[in-house]
Amino acid sequence: MAEKEFVDTLILSDIHLGSKVSRAKEALTTLKKYSFNRLILLGDIFDDLNFERLHEDHWAFISYIRELFNQSQKIEVAWVIGNHDELLLKVMSHLMNMEAHRFYEWEYNGEKYLAIHGHQFDRFLSENIILSAIASSIYFFIQRIDTKKQRISRFIKRMSKSWLRLSEKIAKSASLFATFRKAQYVFCGHTHQAMQKEFKKNMYFNSGCWTDIPSNYITISEEKITIHNVT
Repeated sequence: MAEKEFVDTLILSDIHLGSKVSRAKEALTTLKKYSFNRLILLGDIFDDLNFERLHEDHWAFISYIRELFNQSQKIEVAWVIGNHDELLLKVMSHLMNMEAHRFYEWEYNGEKYLAIHGHQFDRFLSENIILSAIASSIYFFIQRIDTKKQRISRFIKRMSKSWLRLSEKIAKSASLFATFRKAQYVFCGHTHQAMQKEFKKNMYFNSGCWTDIPSNYITISEEKITIHNVT
């Protein structure tokens, strides 16, 4: 058995368990490659309230998270809620066997880190809830009928995010929030677009998602913060 790579912190977001395009199996394989002090589930771990949509790979991911949380003396596991998680708050707390956080802060090597899903900074989402839900449903449908490499889906995603300039807006707002909280590093999900951006007082990172190809996650170690791709 191959030796696991050690990192201090591992961050995953937007797995959307229950969605037909969730890459839960690949997310679990990634988790098992590492040993770590801290795991942060950065929002939208589930897709919606319909647990009948969870299949074997999704339940396997949930079981592994619960197993990690039960090792709480050795591993710190933090679940930060996203916009898809809001209605599931009480149910998921029991299902995942852990407390939920609106945002999460920690210190590492004398610096402050902050994780928040990012939907709080999405003005379009908050002002157009029904339209956003319809658009998400259409996009997930296109992903299901798309080619294996998701060429059409990825093109639509690039065009829509550029039109709304969503990633840049959330990065800027998250940086301002981090400045208010006196954090040197801030991490978000929500946009499904991995990103690294330097601001005057802090660094912003987005952990991408696990419904697109490639999928993304973040590791934090002594050497650096890294955004990884999984094809």
